[in-house]
Amino acid sequence: MSKEVIYGLQPELLWDAFYELSQVPRPSKKEEQVIKFVENFATKNGFNYRKDEVGNIVIEVPASEGKENANIVVLQGHVDMVCEKNKGTEHDFENDPLTLKKEGDWIRANGTTLGADNGIGVAAGMAIALDKTSIHGPLELLMTIDEETGMTGVNFLKPNFVKGKILLNLDSEEDGTFYIGCSGGQDSTGTFKIEYSKKTDDSLKPYDLVITGLKGGHSGLDIHLGRANAIKLLARLLDKLKPTKYKLAKISGGSKRNAIAREAEAIILIEKENEPKAKEIIKEFYKEIVKEFQSSENGIVINFEKRKEKVERVFKKKFTNIIINTILAIPHGIITMSNDLKGLVETSTNLATVEMIEDELKIGTSQRSSIESAKLYIAASVRSVFALTGAQVSGSDGYPGWTPNINSPLLHSAKKVYLDMFKSEPEIKAIHAGLECGLLSAKYPGMDLISFGPTIQGAHSPDEKVNIPAVEKFYLLLKGILEDLSK
Repeated sequence: MSKEVIYGLQPELLWDAFYELSQVPRPSKKEEQVIKFVENFATKNGFNYRKDEVGNIVIEVPASEGKENANIVVLQGHVDMVCEKNKGTEHDFENDPLTLKKEGDWIRANGTTLGADNGIGVAAGMAIALDKTSIHGPLELLMTIDEETGMTGVNFLKPNFVKGKILLNLDSEEDGTFYIGCSGGQDSTGTFKIEYSKKTDDSLKPYDLVITGLKGGHSGLDIHLGRANAIKLLARLLDKLKPTKYKLAKISGGSKRNAIAREAEAIILIEKENEPKAKEIIKEFYKEIVKEFQSSENGIVINFEKRKEKVERVFKKKFTNIIINTILAIPHGIITMSNDLKGLVETSTNLATVEMIEDELKIGTSQRSSIESAKLYIAASVRSVFALTGAQVSGSDGYPGWTPNINSPLLHSAKKVYLDMFKSEPEIKAIHAGLECGLLSAKYPGMDLISFGPTIQGAHSPDEKVNIPAVEKFYLLLKGILEDLSK
């Protein structure tokens, strides 16, 4: 049994809760079994709880003796997990329990994601509820669903579902760090009706033009690294190739709305006599971009090869120019940096995808900011480009950011406790990506909240692992903060 790997680990209550949680299937959007598990935990231990229509649960934990008049503190985590497994691993995430294993100072799963994100945070709340040595005021354990695929659980929370005005989010993955802000985000899309003309000149030969080898990365966490965007590079190259009088038949690039485009490709048709000129332009462009991105990219590849399959129709020249100019005009990358937290990207936008679906061409983008008005502004800027070039403009309402408050009383308390316990200063950070804290702060105005947790590496992949010493430190810190808040 995999439970043997947690024998002797401290704190025992937390590791027992985490193990029990690991035996309950809990994929995002299929949390029925884990919701029942949480309800059984509350009932078995005599805690009152309430559940909303989507499955979010709040468990009420009475205060320690003498602390009944302290402020209510909310301990929050999400019950769902990302379900990924290695090739060749047989595992049914909807039915099978996870198999845990210990490797040195780490706990991981056997060939699958571990679910420490956010199982450790949920287990910590359950452990505190049962820990007779923990000193705290009244607690609310808020357990949300479906964080990993859209934060729909927290998005459905009603105004009075929780009563506490102090919230500890237990879903961070870096020991010794308090997070006090995150970005909000939304998507903006431009859809064009493709204008085709028939290919009538047999002297035009088709070529595949492909840009690959870029690092890409997360459109929030990696946007400050200055990596190249394959879609942008392709548009720049197509603009430079205009002297060859090519005709464009296809263009695509990127894969996900929250990723920097790593690859992009086009099909162009040129006269054979212009092939040497095209190759020379591509060669010179390659030299330019290698130099331009020498500090952030080391594997850029541009392939230009004759295409075997025939091409029956191409874009009209005017439409080709509209698409290239649109891509060139759309902003991409950092817009502003934070004045409050050194090194934090405050606002950014990502040119994410170009795809052709039937007779439509869609350009997808995503915007992020920890300040709501700045997020709306950059989204309006992107959408204005689409409107000016004749695209049909659409997009999501998105989710709000969490503006850092360096003067937060909760942060002051947490920093003091950390310094007293560990004789060093914690790091104070914000993240240029979405956290449930953004929606929580919008749902509950005036709520004071921070996010922290133990070291977790490889989250969302079968390499996921959680550091054993960091878990013990995290739990001691949690107990210390709760005791300080109860005074």
